[in-house]
Amino acid sequence: MIRILHTSDWHLGHTLYNYDRSEEQMSMLMQIEKAICVRQPDVLLICGDIFHTAQASASVQTMFTEAVVRMHRACPKMTTIITAGNHDSGSRHEIFKAPWRALNVHVIGNIEKENPDGHIIEIPGKGTIVAVPYSHGRNIPEGYFQKLLDIAMERNGHGLPIIMTAHTTVRGCNASGHDNANEYTVGGIDYLELGEMGHGYDYLALGHIHNGQFVQGSQKRARYCGTPLAVNFDETFHHSISLVEIESHGSMPQVEEITIENPRPLVTLPTEGTADLDEAMGLLKNFPDEIPAYIRLNIAIEDYLPAEAFQEAVALTAGKQCRFCHINAKRKNRKETEAKALTVQEFQEEAPVDIAHRFAEDTGLTFDREMEDMFREIVELLEDERRNG
Repeated sequence: MIRILHTSDWHLGHTLYNYDRSEEQMSMLMQIEKAICVRQPDVLLICGDIFHTAQASASVQTMFTEAVVRMHRACPKMTTIITAGNHDSGSRHEIFKAPWRALNVHVIGNIEKENPDGHIIEIPGKGTIVAVPYSHGRNIPEGYFQKLLDIAMERNGHGLPIIMTAHTTVRGCNASGHDNANEYTVGGIDYLELGEMGHGYDYLALGHIHNGQFVQGSQKRARYCGTPLAVNFDETFHHSISLVEIESHGSMPQVEEITIENPRPLVTLPTEGTADLDEAMGLLKNFPDEIPAYIRLNIAIEDYLPAEAFQEAVALTAGKQCRFCHINAKRKNRKETEAKALTVQEFQEEAPVDIAHRFAEDTGLTFDREMEDMFREIVELLEDERRNG
């Protein structure tokens, strides 16, 4: 049997409306360390988006490296496998690849087209991990996932479990609460069909989607563990890491969710729907003084939000433990014909491809699927340059 602790999307260094979140992130890392100490897994899988930005600060990188060392000490027999996500710099991840091996930590930042063995890690007597980091689809050779799985299965003479990792968007997932999600892409990564991930794995450990879940149609063999810490106010779902046990090749994975608590949760007032400005301010005024939280207000407006509303909200939190973040203003009875007129906030929340669609519609241009694919490729090239620049 192999026992795996599956986690991803730590987004270390993420700030929320300019508030530093290192205290919460340290709490998250300590809870994962405690779970490792108690459960003693054979493998720790960290499936991408370790950092929130490709160029994480020195203090954030120190927080990460010290946490990995503590996790190793909590379970010295454990193999740790870290793959890069779309928020990470794959090349930066691999800088300290050699010294990490002294702690049985494997770091994989980039696709190795000429050396597939670099993605296959054998856990003696336990199983095989096929570890694949994020890469844009154009950089992944056709059939590459299956090629790696074929190699792993060929070497699996003792019927041990085979686990594959990936950081991508797989159709059949629930992307609710995720930024920039539509029918084609989530968070800048286009959907892949589950079949494109190949066959022969006992468990597909996925990263990128923040809502922990099994992928529909996978017979509970493909799973997003989700982020252990909410990144935005719309991530109202449960946050956890996944403990996975597999008896042998062909056995069904047994999954247990281990809850990760946030010492400063993200709270929206009202908890459902919207409220008028005065009602929302009343809810904020009555929010308990002693509860640490981040606060967002959902306010219904007729035309525009009064300029003084934000400062009024900040004043109402003086002396409280909560931190006021944001007013989410939504127009009342907004008609479809008015959809073209966006507030600055709404514009900032739009995905680039959706803005391009709006522009095409306004100017009478045809924005077909081919043009959309070209536009997405340009955006991805810019993202790659940002990550690796």
